[in-house]
Amino acid sequence: MSAVFSPSDDDLLAAALRGDRTALATLMNRSRERLERIVELRMDQALQGRVDPADIVQETFVAALDRFAAYRDKDSPYPFFLWLRLETLQKLVDVHRFHLGTKMRSAYGEVSLHGGAPPVDSASMAGQLIGRASTASGVVMRAELSLMVEKALNDMSVEDREMLALRHFEELTNSETAAVLGISPTAACNRHVRALKRLRSVFQSLPDGLDGLWP
Repeated sequence: MSAVFSPSDDDLLAAALRGDRTALATLMNRSRERLERIVELRMDQALQGRVDPADIVQETFVAALDRFAAYRDKDSPYPFFLWLRLETLQKLVDVHRFHLGTKMRSAYGEVSLHGGAPPVDSASMAGQLIGRASTASGVVMRAELSLMVEKALNDMSVEDREMLALRHFEELTNSETAAVLGISPTAACNRHVRALKRLRSVFQSLPDGLDGLWP
């Protein structure tokens, strides 16, 4: 039996740039779960449980099929995933404005590569971390540990939390992180190392086993 051929991301992007919408849809779908995690991480707590991240990502994909021509025609386009991430975050901002009203209309403008995205939510970050922990069992224990981790994260600076979110939750490469933050790759690497050191220092106050949640 012959192996099933699966085109690479680069092959799919090349086909999409030639106008193949099926290739574009396939390429976007490969990032679906990753984008859903990003939406969950940055969604306002008031919307958690009310709005499904999967719906936001799906709406993004529908709009992106039509907006891709603008991406394709840019002289120096972002890497594809950063563009799709940008489209997703703009959709999330639109959802915040719709559901949360005036407060969010004044808080956010247009999302750009370097800013305007909803900030990382410490409670969501803590929940995703506890989800990785084999030591956390039982609803009550998991809830208590999640609150402890959330407090530890809140003791860190916004800049450190953002760096850790970009690298460890959004799974951006160092060069992608540098592009998002508008700094050099060397500066991004150094900032990441410093943020990890601060995180490990803060996490020393947590119960045994939770200090290993982060690499």
